Amino acid sequence: MAAPNLSEVVTTTLRNRSRKIADNVSNHNALLRRLKARGKVKTADGGRTLVQELDYAANSTFKWYSGYEVLDVSPSEVISAAEFDWKQANVNVVISGLEGSVQNAGRNKIIDLLESRINNAERTMLNNLSTGVYADGTGSSSKEIGGLQLLVADDPTTGTAGGINRATSTNTFWRNITFDATSDGGAAASSSNIQSYMNRVWVQLVRGTDMPDLIACDNAYWRHYLESLQAIQRIQNDDMASAGFMSLKYMNADVVFDGDGGCPDNHMFFLNCDYLFFRPHADRNMVPLDNKTSINQDATVVPLLWAGNMTLSNGSLQGILKD
Repeated sequence: MAAPNLSEVVTTTLRNRSRKIADNVSNHNALLRRLKARGKVKTADGGRTLVQELDYAANSTFKWYSGYEVLDVSPSEVISAAEFDWKQANVNVVISGLEGSVQNAGRNKIIDLLESRINNAERTMLNNLSTGVYADGTGSSSKEIGGLQLLVADDPTTGTAGGINRATSTNTFWRNITFDATSDGGAAASSSNIQSYMNRVWVQLVRGTDMPDLIACDNAYWRHYLESLQAIQRIQNDDMASAGFMSLKYMNADVVFDGDGGCPDNHMFFLNCDYLFFRPHADRNMVPLDNKTSINQDATVVPLLWAGNMTLSNGSLQGILKD
């Protein structure tokens, strides 16, 4: 059987799998899985930046009145927007002419080889995007995703996120809650005090029915919380467990272990996922470009591309417990 056109097989196979790869990315990470379930993985179709609308202040015209009293109709600016830069990622599937046309001649053999290369590229993209979800946006010369260490900062009184300077006194609405176990609680986190510290963060993040729904933690904090529960029955989220994530419950939130997925050491993120977003570009969400053939090599390269960022619409309802 004659070998099929190698370039066509590589490109077609990747195009057929691009949606599957994109879905696997969101299912590979506990936070991204939650955002997808909440409808917070929202593709964007372009623009200079990713714009995230903010509802950051109460309407100042509210008043109690009686009879013919004059009502306050002055303008009240309550809606603004944060702007997040596009970030890009790439992984390439490469196959030589020798591998594709000689050693693996025949369509089925080429596809078998491609499957292994594509699976490897997929795992690489999964792992790096999952790590990027926790990044501060400065990695790779500031080309990396602006993840949780930017959006839910250790020191929320410094730095700029989404074009909004948190150090400015008028932008306190953009600051998340932070609690340092040692300096604020008086002792490093342990199994004996972790629940008390979690309580102190939690009560600052509840606004009526608004409250954290996901708590992501590293190895140490997961172990502290797990050990604090071992004397009583532990409650596990069936959906998270069936998806392969180790999870517990705290109040109404799922507590997930993500120490090997990029969560920084001695950190516990209290996340209200109603206000967090994963924003891939509609035309760059694990999308392969046409194959590239080298002018001086017998090889075919198909780039698999992603573009987007994480965004935030409310900082004050996010929290962090750390050492």
